[in-house]
Amino acid sequence: MTTERVEEKVRETLNAVALDRVRAPANLVEQVVRRRSRRRFSQAAGAAVAVAAISVGAVFGFGGGGTGHDRPVRPAASPATPPEGWEPWQSSSPGASERGCLVDGSALYCSGSEYDTAKIEANTGKRLWTVKVNREGDGIDHPFAVRDGVVYAYRNHTAENAPDGDYAGGTDLMAVDADTGDVLWKVEMPQDDRTAQAAMLIDGAVLANTPSVRTMSALDPLTGKEKWRHTWDKGTVCQRAVLSGVPYLACLQDVEKPDATEVLRLDPATGSATKIATLPGGQQLMGTTGDRMVLVAAQGESEGGKDLRLTTVSGSGERVSRPYRAVGAPATSEVIGDRLISVSWQGKASAYSLTTGKTLWTRPVGVELPSQETMPSLPSPVVSAGQGVVYFLSPTGDLSGLDLRTGEQVWRDHVDLGKERLPFGGSPQLLLYEDALVVRNGSTIVSLLPRVGG
Repeated sequence: MTTERVEEKVRETLNAVALDRVRAPANLVEQVVRRRSRRRFSQAAGAAVAVAAISVGAVFGFGGGGTGHDRPVRPAASPATPPEGWEPWQSSSPGASERGCLVDGSALYCSGSEYDTAKIEANTGKRLWTVKVNREGDGIDHPFAVRDGVVYAYRNHTAENAPDGDYAGGTDLMAVDADTGDVLWKVEMPQDDRTAQAAMLIDGAVLANTPSVRTMSALDPLTGKEKWRHTWDKGTVCQRAVLSGVPYLACLQDVEKPDATEVLRLDPATGSATKIATLPGGQQLMGTTGDRMVLVAAQGESEGGKDLRLTTVSGSGERVSRPYRAVGAPATSEVIGDRLISVSWQGKASAYSLTTGKTLWTRPVGVELPSQETMPSLPSPVVSAGQGVVYFLSPTGDLSGLDLRTGEQVWRDHVDLGKERLPFGGSPQLLLYEDALVVRNGSTIVSLLPRVGG
């Protein structure tokens, strides 16, 4: 299969099957194949994981369409409370946010066509500082973490063309002072993968896919200096997760039908590896819930079908495996807390308990879904645990809040997201700042308080 055909297949089936569900970001496909097709799917995760993901694409991929605006609205149990000092706001910052944003404390950290990082005040929408791009900012990536006053993000390694005139600038992982916007350090990555699998925070370090494609290194968070590294064998691909600051790898053979997936624990101080579990077949890492990883695999001979098995694995290796069957053909799925939240193309949202293995409810999602043939994906939902509400956003600006316990719609609204963007301009994004919602589409950002329960 050519890389072009792999990309085509990925686009068809994997818009909601994230290889990087450690922190589930939207638009995985475009993250992987973005920037003049240099970020190949095989670079991001390996052929075995691609095949495993394609085999479950019918369940966690795209398919149908619908709307659920006709459901009655009832009050929620807990009203929304505005953050201290917050007022509703809307801003348009061309070049600062098209690649997406991250909420941390009372700030948004965004990336766009002109700035690899921009800090925006979450209470007012005021831009505080920026880090200019090195050549261009045309991908779908944004700062991925903030800790101890340091922002971690990506930028192009060089602004220069290769000798043949083509541009192959590569990617740097960079650390930025959250107060001043000063770049503290940069480390070159071996490929252009900027998904959440490429780098993540662990206890005392940044775990990054460097200096080779089969190596994860622990970098000092203040200097970027390497503390230790772990390398796996050629012909193996390893997915990554972090539980309570401790890194784990889910490794399988780079073949069409892997026999098993080994789960390894890496000591965050030394990098020493301990195998804690061996799971049958090729497992796909979906995300984490508390102190457990969530993995999915086709059940029996039903590859390409809807019958799967969800397995949770704790940091000690304790595992629980249960059958899972989606309600309808899902447009997106997201591990949020102890729930697997899915939305079908028929306009139905469902909540599956990862503790009991039961579907808790299935209800109309309350927003208009995009067409299956269009590239803009359904933004990832967000959950306000304090309110007990899960929020959804459509690419057209429809908003809906469902009671997390029952699935009943408790709120709906619409925001003007401006002109529809092409896929490489970035799909809309839904974020939560305490009880306030932040809706982003390209350079337009809107912050509003959902009036539920009051």
